[in-house]
Amino acid sequence: MTTVEKNQTYTVTIDDLSHEGLGVAHIDGYPLFIENALPEEEIKVKAVKVGKKFGYGKVMERFNANPERQEVKDLDLLRSGIAPLSHMTYDYQLRFKQQQVVKVLKTIAKLPELPVASTLGMENPFEYRNKAQIPVQKVDDQLMTGFYRKNSHILLPIENYLIQDPKIDQAIIAVRNILRRFNVKAYNERENTGFIRHIIIRRGHYSHEMMVILVTRTERFFKGTEIAEIIKAELPEVVSVIQNINPEKTNVIMGREEKVLYGKSVINDTLLGKTYQISPQSFYQVNTEQTEVLYQTAIDFAELNSEDIVVDAYCGIGTIGLSLADKVKHVYGVEIVPQAIEDAKANAKANGIENANYEIGKAEKLMPRWAREGIEPSVIFVDPPRKGLDEKFIEASVAVNPQKIVYISCNPATLARDLRRYEDLGYHAVKVQPVDLFPQTYHVESVTLLIKAV
Repeated sequence: MTTVEKNQTYTVTIDDLSHEGLGVAHIDGYPLFIENALPEEEIKVKAVKVGKKFGYGKVMERFNANPERQEVKDLDLLRSGIAPLSHMTYDYQLRFKQQQVVKVLKTIAKLPELPVASTLGMENPFEYRNKAQIPVQKVDDQLMTGFYRKNSHILLPIENYLIQDPKIDQAIIAVRNILRRFNVKAYNERENTGFIRHIIIRRGHYSHEMMVILVTRTERFFKGTEIAEIIKAELPEVVSVIQNINPEKTNVIMGREEKVLYGKSVINDTLLGKTYQISPQSFYQVNTEQTEVLYQTAIDFAELNSEDIVVDAYCGIGTIGLSLADKVKHVYGVEIVPQAIEDAKANAKANGIENANYEIGKAEKLMPRWAREGIEPSVIFVDPPRKGLDEKFIEASVAVNPQKIVYISCNPATLARDLRRYEDLGYHAVKVQPVDLFPQTYHVESVTLLIKAV
């Protein structure tokens, strides 16, 4: 039994950080996870949640500060999880992220010798997000935008999100105020009533084209076209206003049905000199500047030549494969989302790229078929979601016998698990480069080069 009791206060010294950047203190061996606390800080903590194996605490008083602490601009950015590392200096954040990768490679992948480079960071680690998905609620009798308090659906009204393009922050306020003028009813999650659920804004980093997506509970949008025209009038960068209809009682933000209320159905932007069309539900990395660093690192690791056949698994709208197409013989992209493949084909055409083919399906099913057709990839690029690679994919990728696999990861733990599996199947990881795509948060991307064992 733990000796720690809920609502009691304790004086502790922080001795570690969790992978989410929470301070960790131990009371008689019992771990407490504490927001806004750094190693070596002595604090008075209140135990706010106590479980059998661990609990959560809240800082009541701080007796000393770690030299790497910086002033938090807005505590709501910590409370909401928007910027959970904003109490750390940026150099410290970068070292923390490198250590997260080192730790899992040692414990999960059992690859303690694998070199992990210093995290590549940003010159300005703020105002980088090109997309915002902002919930709408009724607060104090009016339609309000903000972000949920962590682990709850209590809305914290926020206007400056710190990590978003400031033009997007301004657009959210403008759209919110227009909706208020028209007395549009905010969605009530408990009762599944009301109308407007989310405001989503996308803005091209280079093009500055802006898309406003209004996620509604029902299809009928009284004065929707008029509202869209006023949004355009007040926000000159807007080239697209979309209504997305989501009638379900769900945490999923967007529904399947969409209507164009004003302008185009897509916006355009560039990445590594290529142009991309981005539709409302396209996956497109939210930090354009650092995505260019990430993809360029992956391309450099592959040391491509004009004879290479490349498979771009999890290709999305084609951003990785099209970025390198002019360096190789052919690119084969595969993705399970039909709309993404349509976008990838359109993007290949828009950029005049003729040596890239895109197909809908699972890579683990398509790669064996391609092999039977005589397509033998020399390099496979993978950029999977947080859950990492499916075991069937790993087996299929090894079976087609590429010389190199370049693994772009957004989750160090699943990367480490997958590298262990590749190692057992004869593909050695030789170097890892973390890249900070999400400053002020605990997320870390990385690029790993795997080479077939001789």
